[in-house]
Amino acid sequence: MINVISIISLLLTFLYAFLVLFLRRGWLKIPDFTPSAASPKTMVSILIAARNEEDKIHLTIEDILNQDYPKDLFELIIVDDHSTDQTSKIIKSYTSQGVKLMQLNENKPLNSYKKKAISEAIQLAEGELIITTDADCRMKPFWLKTIVEYYEQNNFNLISAPVVYFEEKSLFEKLQTLEFLYLIGLGAAGIGNKMPSTCNGANLAYKKSVFIKLDGFKGIDDLASGDDELFLHKVAHAYPGSIGFCKAEEAIVFTHAKPNLKEFLQQRKRWASKSVKYKDAKIIVLAISYWLFNVTLITNLIFGFINPIFFKLACIQFIIKFILEIFYLKPLLSFAKRKSLMILLILLTFIHVLYFVYIGILGNSGKYHWKGRMVK
Repeated sequence: MINVISIISLLLTFLYAFLVLFLRRGWLKIPDFTPSAASPKTMVSILIAARNEEDKIHLTIEDILNQDYPKDLFELIIVDDHSTDQTSKIIKSYTSQGVKLMQLNENKPLNSYKKKAISEAIQLAEGELIITTDADCRMKPFWLKTIVEYYEQNNFNLISAPVVYFEEKSLFEKLQTLEFLYLIGLGAAGIGNKMPSTCNGANLAYKKSVFIKLDGFKGIDDLASGDDELFLHKVAHAYPGSIGFCKAEEAIVFTHAKPNLKEFLQQRKRWASKSVKYKDAKIIVLAISYWLFNVTLITNLIFGFINPIFFKLACIQFIIKFILEIFYLKPLLSFAKRKSLMILLILLTFIHVLYFVYIGILGNSGKYHWKGRMVK
């Protein structure tokens, strides 16, 4: 029995090591992109689905309106998803500056309000290139120009771009930033390895024509989430090799970590729920293997109270995991200019095991709260 568990644990550890090294390879394969002084030519529609965002949406709007990009070549369309606060009023105050407001008015409940909002906005959009972001995000002045120039140089059908947490107020939020960079790196690495798996709708671009040809979110509209990575999978399947990652500091979108554990777990449960729609067998196998690796870490620690051999095995696994994650995260932290967070990896390595196993179970069962609604 001991030999069987040890062999399984070591095999999963070896597989995890391969996965992390594979991810690092994917990240490093993506060349850094530096925008030039060339004048953009592409008409862009920036879309935001907003619900009860009165606290921060004005900052996002100001950042977008202040982009160093020809005013006649981009439009901002914001869809108010049944807000009960002052969100619509704030958006309307920017009408004179060209900001367009749409309001959802469905009489019957939907399970995917955000996909509905984006789909409705795309019907109105005049841009060749659609860029989605969130109502609580911040951007530097060259964000739009950088993404568009990357698009014009490469003609990708879909472009994923980096999202980073900032303005952390607590240790908990800093730990989230470190963990979130791991996820952003995972998405970028998948693209670098020609195996796209995930992306973030807070900084995503795609051709309007491709969205229409693929019938938008048809086939993935039964889930509340998935307007980003499930659509990524549709594009990857229909147009292999047509997805890029804009690895540029100016392309980063900044947002905030969750302020408490309850909101964090609800967010991660929502993200994990998208995995039930994955169709690429390679991605599914890697995800399950990663989850099982973390399960063996916990079980070996528990069995260590019965037999010290299991505790030693768990220690070996943790050491390997820690060293590999330093190796993987170092270039990501350098890119995001957050090297100071590396010291927190000592703590995150242990916490992440429990969290990942828990979310892996919870994210594939039951319902969760999102934007004041109970969805599944």
